[in-house]
Amino acid sequence: MAHLISYDLNKPGQNYDDLYEAIKRLGAWWHYLDSTWIVKSSYSAPEIFEKLKPHIDKNDTVLVIEITSEYSGWLPQKAWDWLREKVREAAYS
Repeated sequence: MAHLISYDLNKPGQNYDDLYEAIKRLGAWWHYLDSTWIVKSSYSAPEIFEKLKPHIDKNDTVLVIEITSEYSGWLPQKAWDWLREKVREAAYS
């Protein structure tokens, strides 16, 4: 499965390196947009959130959602290539 993780980290000056490392440990990842990651992982959206929860503050906001094969936007070609490969792989794994 491929999931989009988006967040607002609301505590100025907070060090979120542990959160970023937790995201990277989920599987293959892509991080081109601020506050947005895409990961290919065998975990469900609720499982991903549970793994990230210890690394965020209670006033932060987080959204984890499964990506389908339908998406659109304005990104560089390398981003579309990554998405096509990982979302397609996730659909067939």
